[in-house]
Amino acid sequence: MSMEVKRGESDPMIEMNMTPLIDVMLVLLTLLIITLPIQTHAVKLDMPRPNPSANKPLIDIPKVRLTIDFDGTILWNGSPVTRDTLDGYFMDASLQDPQPEIHLEPNKLAKYDVVAKVLADAQRLGVRKIGFTGLDQYMQ
Repeated sequence: MSMEVKRGESDPMIEMNMTPLIDVMLVLLTLLIITLPIQTHAVKLDMPRPNPSANKPLIDIPKVRLTIDFDGTILWNGSPVTRDTLDGYFMDASLQDPQPEIHLEPNKLAKYDVVAKVLADAQRLGVRKIGFTGLDQYMQ
């Protein structure tokens, strides 16, 4: 709040400059906020110790490496297969309990059409656990 007093025209106006005062107050407020300890509201609980053997799966899930070469050759665990044979493998995999994990590794030069058809066949025949591996070749 400043007060303005009108006197003669030749008398200088005397007002206090508030800018330095506000700057100092903001710095002090910032320092106060920084130096206050953070209030944490924690509830102390006595939790049981983790059992390392409980985290391991009881059943070893089989893994299948499905590779698609640059020329469209499909490899099931390293051996070449045709699309009809692959459909049989997918059918067998979908009937197993638990289903094997199929790690699909297409070559970076493989045609999208071949990869899409293999994925569509897997979905059509009920394979649920399929994922891409070897993606580091695309980062180079």
